[in-house]
Amino acid sequence: MAIVVTGASGLLGGPLVEALRAGGERVVTLVRREPRGPDEARWEPRAGVLDPAVLDGARAVVHLAGAPIADRRWSADYKRELVRSRVDSTRLLVEAMRGLERPPATLVTASGVDFYGDTGDEVVDESRGKGEGFLAELCERWEREGRAAGEFGVRAAQLRTGLVLSRRGGALGRMLPIFRAGLGAPLGSGKQFWSWISEDDWVQATIHVVKNRDLVGPVNLTSPTPVTNAEFTRTLGRAVRRATMPIPVPGFALRLGLGEFAQEGLLPGHRIVPDKLVNSGYGFAHTRLGDALRAVL
Repeated sequence: MAIVVTGASGLLGGPLVEALRAGGERVVTLVRREPRGPDEARWEPRAGVLDPAVLDGARAVVHLAGAPIADRRWSADYKRELVRSRVDSTRLLVEAMRGLERPPATLVTASGVDFYGDTGDEVVDESRGKGEGFLAELCERWEREGRAAGEFGVRAAQLRTGLVLSRRGGALGRMLPIFRAGLGAPLGSGKQFWSWISEDDWVQATIHVVKNRDLVGPVNLTSPTPVTNAEFTRTLGRAVRRATMPIPVPGFALRLGLGEFAQEGLLPGHRIVPDKLVNSGYGFAHTRLGDALRAVL
């Protein structure tokens, strides 16, 4: 009854696998190279290659693989890669499960709060519908492929993740050198809400979703206390003991430097609350941004 994980070498996959194994779970990771032991299995999502036997009788599959959203400017080719690496790989997993006599009990797939689009300062839970924009469309297509596993009895849950505070990199890793140099500043108006979650809470909440059979469909993986970008800026500045710049970085400058990603990934407001997690009994380790940043740093 193994738990199968894709994207295990990524920012969140690594600590998730570590935590699962520390808790006594057997984890099999899907890799795109020659396996190095019985706890690895090879797949080639681009070529559509996956041995269904790897998934037979699995307790759960946690699918985190996908090309990084913010690692490069969004050319037309890279946007196609963002879609392909998520949508096609999820479809491959679901189709491999479909013919099994013992399909996995649970499929947990990654997604993002970008599903909701720009929601301004409105408080948003999982009942909110899809927003507008490339990332919203990407998340919707990604989630739809995962939900298809429900057609043959697999519990399907989708992790709509906010900004993860991780010491290993990601968005916080890109911000830290700027803030440590005393150059941190609000982005755009600074009034847009950012929904964040600590790495520890993301890992434990994901395990909670894997184990809690009542959690089906989208689950917001964010802290219960989103903050504005301006407040995030001030709090991170205090955490690294550096002053922040009083003048915001104009939205047009961000769009000029970062292109479409700035418009969709940095400037929209996401005031997301994790109603399903809270109502299912999950207890957050970090609900205050300052405490979370101190724990990370």
